[in-house]
Amino acid sequence: MIQIRINRTESGTIQSFTMSGHAKFAKHGEDIVCAGASAVSVGTINAVHALTGVTPEFENKPGFLRCVIPENLPESTEEKVQLLLEGMAVSLRAIEEEYGKHIKITFKKQEVE
Repeated sequence: MIQIRINRTESGTIQSFTMSGHAKFAKHGEDIVCAGASAVSVGTINAVHALTGVTPEFENKPGFLRCVIPENLPESTEEKVQLLLEGMAVSLRAIEEEYGKHIKITFKKQEVE
């Protein structure tokens, strides 16, 4: 199963996300759940960089993806980045609704320290 964790700040903005595991919906190279989740998440990272100029910190290797959005972005840039990330969340939830046995999304809100 693909496990996705989307971390939100106290104010509700997406600060980071991780994706790990394998969907095991079909054999390697034919797994539409894995391909869809990968395309949505990596496409979002690429879109954030291309459309806002922000370069997220990320690590991508087989079965694992981690992305962290830089802090203290200008407000107008932050709004654009958040719109792209919320779009990603909507797309991943649509995949989860259809293929819930193979992908699970968890949202975690940062606690006040």
